[in-house]
Amino acid sequence: MGQEIDRTRFTEDDFARFRQRVAQETDLLADWLAQRRMDETHIVGGYEIEAWLIDPQYCPAPRNREFLDRFASPLASPELARFNVEFNSSPQPLDGSLPAFDHSHRELVGTLRQAREIAGQLDCEVLMTGILPTLRPEHLGLENMSDMKRYAALNEQVLAARRGQPLHLEIQGEGYLSEKHENVMLESAATSFQLHLQIPARRAHLYYNAAIIASAATVGAAANSPYLFGIPLWDETRIPLFEQAVEVGGYEGAWSGPLHRVSFGSGYAQDSILEVFRENLEHFPPLLPIVTDDPPERMSHLRLHNGTIWRWNRPLIGFDDQGLPHVRIEHRVMPAGPSLRDMIANAAFAYGLMQALVRAELQELIPFTQARDNFHAAARRGLRATVDWPERGRVELRRLLRDDLIDLADEGLADLGIGEDERHRWLDIIRQRVETTQNGAEWQRRFVTAHGPRMDELTASMLHQQKQDRPVHQWEL
Repeated sequence: MGQEIDRTRFTEDDFARFRQRVAQETDLLADWLAQRRMDETHIVGGYEIEAWLIDPQYCPAPRNREFLDRFASPLASPELARFNVEFNSSPQPLDGSLPAFDHSHRELVGTLRQAREIAGQLDCEVLMTGILPTLRPEHLGLENMSDMKRYAALNEQVLAARRGQPLHLEIQGEGYLSEKHENVMLESAATSFQLHLQIPARRAHLYYNAAIIASAATVGAAANSPYLFGIPLWDETRIPLFEQAVEVGGYEGAWSGPLHRVSFGSGYAQDSILEVFRENLEHFPPLLPIVTDDPPERMSHLRLHNGTIWRWNRPLIGFDDQGLPHVRIEHRVMPAGPSLRDMIANAAFAYGLMQALVRAELQELIPFTQARDNFHAAARRGLRATVDWPERGRVELRRLLRDDLIDLADEGLADLGIGEDERHRWLDIIRQRVETTQNGAEWQRRFVTAHGPRMDELTASMLHQQKQDRPVHQWEL
């Protein structure tokens, strides 16, 4: 969905031709995988951070076009709402050849420093958080949608697939929220820290499965979205919010099912990552049928179609600077914030845990439905969630992290070649977070308990402490 399109209205012929091109490119991908064409690659990591522009009252500032015009960097791009922007890091090899996490942190510190200087010229601030505490339903109107055709077309096609039915958001957590919306702008309320892991294609299905199993641990440890419209809900409210914000299904029932476009997925990949792209073709009708003249080798239609299916762990086909194709796993479960240092620690933990889980092949011991239930439990209750884990049975996630999973992530990073000092520097942030039971969600709840439900004061304190780039377990109330 990162690419712009040239129109917003489509015919039945457009849909038929687009699906034919997706089928052709899926067959070509099968040939590439059979030929092991995408196996000659190193393990490489990268990041996307979705952030907010906020005004002096700490409310959303819909000025991303002006901001991006001044920022003028290929590392930044617009998001669905005019008050959101995305920042990207350059890919880093995860092989110990350089301190990859330290390097990414320095790069993102520089990117954010420049971004804040430019935002200041517009009387704005840049804030990274899963859901902006001051966000109100009235901020989510079409007047605040970014002025790009792809977003207008997405909104129109989602509503068409739903036969004009409004989107109904209903979340039961600590409090209760029920809202109806006439557009897809709900999606813009959820901002993420997304990891990309490039791996040899022959092993991509193993990393895909490992990312699925790791999701409960990563979302619970990183939870940072306890409020929506001022209502206390899940520790990571982004999860139910996004699953309902673009609630459109696959064939055999348009928006009602049987598979949903935003989901945890339908199962593990058994033998090849191709299975996920086959499912895309066979179960999901096109949303944005833009037919181009690109040759099949560019995978343009397959990639656009894949970009309109939002699994929490999603395989991607990309190309390097030499035009050579590769497979990446996009891990989408973690929120933005609370600080850059926290996010890089989250990345180190996630990459290490995935690597260790690939070696452990726990999909044999953790059924997919159990991994999915663990994920939603961790999104709901964060570090205090209870999950099922082999040889541990029902266990509090905080205890599982402390006693097992952080050490497992350390083993995974060592297996990748990451040096001991760097491993411990970043994983110790996760250890301290677990020991204090203070991730971003818990800090926000403690702040509200101490000061009352003043979402502007909460946001101001969050911004102040984020600028100091201290990890959230050290944040003051």
